[in-house]
Amino acid sequence: MPQTQPRISRALKCAFPHTIPIFAGFCFLGMTYGIYMKVSGFAFWYPMLMSLVIYGGSLEFVAVSMLLAPYAPMQAFLMTLMIQARHLFYGIALLDKFRGMAWKKPYLIFGMCDETFSINCTAEIPEDVDRGWFYFFVTLLNQIYWVLGATAGGLVGGLIRFNTEGLDFVMTAMFVVIFLEQWRKEKRHDSAAVGMAASVVCLAIFGADNFLIPTMVCILAVLTALRRPLEQKEADAQ
Repeated sequence: MPQTQPRISRALKCAFPHTIPIFAGFCFLGMTYGIYMKVSGFAFWYPMLMSLVIYGGSLEFVAVSMLLAPYAPMQAFLMTLMIQARHLFYGIALLDKFRGMAWKKPYLIFGMCDETFSINCTAEIPEDVDRGWFYFFVTLLNQIYWVLGATAGGLVGGLIRFNTEGLDFVMTAMFVVIFLEQWRKEKRHDSAAVGMAASVVCLAIFGADNFLIPTMVCILAVLTALRRPLEQKEADAQ
């Protein structure tokens, strides 16, 4: 136990700074979600409970209309699958990182959102920091931020009257910053170029509402096909 405590505290201190940008985004967007649920006629504990057990930002917004619509379980299932299917690809990318995580693994899988995935994939973890505890605290802190924001929005939603249009752009701005930071860290940008090209092509073909999953499939297929040439280029560069 004496050795475990410092290891846990080091991981927490290392993980927290990485989650500060997420804290800013989740507080604003979480409050927007809570306010949206409140003005839609739900009590404050609805966004609090849904942010705890669903924990999928875009899906939680869509779930509001599902709860207000006639009972249609198959439609709800297909909508949920379509919105969250990108997590299948996230899971594939994190197979090696989550290996050997013991009891932490189920929560790391449950709590994996876009922002947590970005941090856990790109963060440079010091050698003296336990990777399992680092991933755990990144996941836990991000969910805490979202739950707090959603709960606060549900509590004050009935008191505040203002136009929240455009507030969700906070998350778009945050992803742009994460992308630019990753671009700066990498010496070669082949994978980023593949991702941008696939996004543009799929956006033109499938439209803004349906391009995400085809984009993920294209990126996975292209990077799998080019894996050996890309690895060879990276080895030559070193």
